[in-house]
Amino acid sequence: MSFQPIVAGSGLVAWNFLQRTMDTQTEAFENAPAMQRDLDYFAENIGKVETAEDLASDRRLMRVALGAYGLDEDINNTFFMKTILEEGAQAQDSLANKLADKRYLAIAEDFGFGDLGGPWHKSPGFVEKIQEQYSTRQFEIAVGEQDESLRLALNAVRELEEISLDGKSDNAKWFSVLGSPPLRNVMEATFNLPSSFGSLDLDRQVEVFRGRMEKLTGDSEIGQFVGQDVQQKLVDRYLIMSQINNSQSMTGNQIALTLLQY
Repeated sequence: MSFQPIVAGSGLVAWNFLQRTMDTQTEAFENAPAMQRDLDYFAENIGKVETAEDLASDRRLMRVALGAYGLDEDINNTFFMKTILEEGAQAQDSLANKLADKRYLAIAEDFGFGDLGGPWHKSPGFVEKIQEQYSTRQFEIAVGEQDESLRLALNAVRELEEISLDGKSDNAKWFSVLGSPPLRNVMEATFNLPSSFGSLDLDRQVEVFRGRMEKLTGDSEIGQFVGQDVQQKLVDRYLIMSQINNSQSMTGNQIALTLLQY
């Protein structure tokens, strides 16, 4: 039986407990037999793959490959994922480049089946990278089975730090945020934006997010999220807003008290 992460309480209480026990819990999760079988199978068999079709036709390999990018739900979309992988990321008209969800571009870039010089899956360090990404995201999913807001908070911290360290311009970093459905979810909930917000022009969305972010942290740039203090400030706000929005039973006084505690 797989190790199930322990979630104590909800909201900020659960988040703080999870942070205190993260090292112990992630180690136990990664050492669980089911996880080890997945990681070992990937390490032992990915080197035998020669084409995107080889990869797409091996369900066990694809479970790890897709899971490493948070694309677990595409496990049955074999033809779609084969096309993503075969076309690669270098051609501007490739399918991965046309999709708003940039997780597809990431997997196409990293495997590189359709790119000049690729594929890259036999390169030194590739297996270890995929294994680490897979373990991290599977732990987040396991946490989300108990509390979805905690899963999204974990994902947000990880993704924002990765995007912060990217060498792109800050506007490009904001577009990376918009291109990640889980991260966009966190941002919209944090700033209490309506469901119709996503229909606005992308430049206008970035403008709004910048303004809201500056009010929250004093800085409108994504590059600030290399710092743990600002990460925590965003998570605190997100979990508070999620708790309020998801708690139909909370009275006006309880909501006010929650905000005052924040």
